[in-house]
Amino acid sequence: MTSITIDHNCARAEVPLVPLICKVKEIVPQTSDVASIRITSLDDTKPFEAKPGQTAMLSVIPYGECMFAVSSQGADYLEFTVKRVGYVTEQLHALQAGDQVGLRGPYGNWFPYEELKGRDVLFVGGGIGMAPLRSLITYMLDRRSDYGRIDLVYSGSTRDDLVYYDDIIENWPKIDNMHVHLSVYKGTPDWAGEVCYTAPFLESLGIGSEGRVVVLCGGPSLFKTCLQSLVRLGFAESDIITTLEMKMKCGIGKCGRCNIGSKYICLDGPVFTMEELKELPGNVH
Repeated sequence: MTSITIDHNCARAEVPLVPLICKVKEIVPQTSDVASIRITSLDDTKPFEAKPGQTAMLSVIPYGECMFAVSSQGADYLEFTVKRVGYVTEQLHALQAGDQVGLRGPYGNWFPYEELKGRDVLFVGGGIGMAPLRSLITYMLDRRSDYGRIDLVYSGSTRDDLVYYDDIIENWPKIDNMHVHLSVYKGTPDWAGEVCYTAPFLESLGIGSEGRVVVLCGGPSLFKTCLQSLVRLGFAESDIITTLEMKMKCGIGKCGRCNIGSKYICLDGPVFTMEELKELPGNVH
């Protein structure tokens, strides 16, 4: 089976540096501290096209700006799923439909959706790590016949911390050859499913590595433990793909925050295979 090759040159294309003035089309609550913010241009058209895995800088004037993965998109909007964790994200959560925001992008490379055609794909994520995964999942589901079996292994602290709940519970399991596997870390009376950390839950499912590619995204602990599990399950590091968009700051290689060895995540990523990341110094996640 041919190993996956990530395109890193495409990330260097010219992109606008001056934010577009856009507006909030809709805000969709996901959990108590996560919301999906849909952004459209002032003339109600999509601000730009983004490929699965690409990012953009979203700003609330005059409070600041942050980089986010484009979690999905519609005919006239881009969607960003934001966890309320700090000053700027507090301001984003306070927005209402019609409020103006700044938007610049798209930045970075993208998931290798062309190379994944015909392959089985395993998605592994936790919590807000579902945001970048969603961009590729929805792309593949919209072109279902181009891809093989799709498995999603997803966990959250509790049932109330699972984002895109309607999709993962009601919609996606009904799609042909789409299999959703959910667990939570802490059981509650309203949860009848698995209570287990992601890595042991992943191993218990017995999903084989033959002919399958993995897309992995989550916090440092989940990332480390699930990577170890995937290796034990026989997955080659060249077939494990991840995204490091959380390390990006300016988006143009000037601030140095995302510099790791010879790489700038914003210029060379954020999408890499684990085989590529092994060549970089230190703890990249």
